Amino acid sequence: MTKLTKNRKLALSKMEEGKVYSLDEAAALVKEMTTVKFDASVDVDVRLGVDPRKANQMVRGVCTLPHGSGKQVRVLVLCTPDKETEAKEAGADFVGLDEYIEKIKGGWTDVDVIITMPSIMAKVGALGRVLGPRGLMPNPKSGTVTMDVAKAVKEVKAGKIDFKVDKAGIVHASIGKVSFDANKIVDNVKEFLSVIVRLKPSSAKGTYVKSVYLSSTMSPGVHVDFKVGDA
Repeated sequence: MTKLTKNRKLALSKMEEGKVYSLDEAAALVKEMTTVKFDASVDVDVRLGVDPRKANQMVRGVCTLPHGSGKQVRVLVLCTPDKETEAKEAGADFVGLDEYIEKIKGGWTDVDVIITMPSIMAKVGALGRVLGPRGLMPNPKSGTVTMDVAKAVKEVKAGKIDFKVDKAGIVHASIGKVSFDANKIVDNVKEFLSVIVRLKPSSAKGTYVKSVYLSSTMSPGVHVDFKVGDA
């Protein structure tokens, strides 16, 4: 059996075993339980009543967090020369095309989001083996394949996140930092859950949102009392 650390024991002592907390209580508790010396991420895990193996039950989407994610997001824009200036002015960290495609082929993936244009996808598609496993492949559904690269960059920098249900039927997302006020964490979680609810597949039967847990880096998960009508 894994031995509990002093900090883990302290965090667990602040939780009531088996209790399901309101979102306001959970946000405050996660802040209180976090003992790491860096500004930890606040994560939400939502277990859905869907079968991700079926294409018509895949849940994938984007969410613009009202208070941002708190992360410094590194953005690469792969575009034609006529779009480079607007991409840079919008705040992209890296802008170019062929030179970055070659770097990625060589294993470079030191970015968080890649944005590109429809006309470039033929070249970007060849990078699937490198980008796919890392979740970096641009996708029209997430708004990262677009002619308006400047708008896409600004949205990502402002706190737009994309998410996808995993094989176990769980959606994971970072929705803020422990340094955020509890009310800002609550606002971000509510917005994220409202998007999840709107994306419910028509083919999904039974309970859609089975459970919601809130946690921070290294903290235990706090079970959140959530009903679909709360979103």
